Amino acid sequence: MTESSESTVEELVQPIILRIDKEDPCAQDEGIAAAALASVAAFLQDAQNPAWQPWAAGSFAKSVRRANPKLFAKVLEEFEDHALIEVGAAQAIGLAPLPAQGLPKRLAKLQVSGTQLPESDEVLSGQVEVVLDASLEMSTGKACAQAAHALFAWMIQAPPEVVQEWLDDGATLGIRQAGRSAFLAGQDEADGPVIQDAGRTEIEPGSATAYVVLRG
Repeated sequence: MTESSESTVEELVQPIILRIDKEDPCAQDEGIAAAALASVAAFLQDAQNPAWQPWAAGSFAKSVRRANPKLFAKVLEEFEDHALIEVGAAQAIGLAPLPAQGLPKRLAKLQVSGTQLPESDEVLSGQVEVVLDASLEMSTGKACAQAAHALFAWMIQAPPEVVQEWLDDGATLGIRQAGRSAFLAGQDEADGPVIQDAGRTEIEPGSATAYVVLRG
């Protein structure tokens, strides 16, 4: 399955807004987990929105944008149908898909490229785990899009009872940054599609970036 965080003409894109506090930034894996969970939470709270079906039938395009605390608060106020997720010190907003070439001004002005959060030695664990290929050296924003795609793809293809159990147990999400050899070896135990990026930004087309595994 191919994922892209960029978009083309007439394409729908799901906006994901990550709160970035330059004075006190959250850890990278917390931000990635929050963004991925915000993506699926936006769907779960408004699954009847007609934009989801054509979006999911396409490339699952996502636009991960960063906002400082002040702008993040304004997005919360302006978009009442948002899904807000907190993981540790990280916060992310997920919205339903919107026309890529007609994003509201508030969102269109938020920066996309160059989003980077500090790494942490703490391991973020969860019942569901997203495994990322660390050898690709993706920016935080890029990794957010890949993790969100992997989690969403798993959620819509997994048995409904498995997803419901995960939700009932608190929807915990782990993030594992795996070296290249470990990432490749782990694909055999993936519980969802292995995401392959379209290569529009940062990495080569067709690069395998992320997949989901179940823990416990």
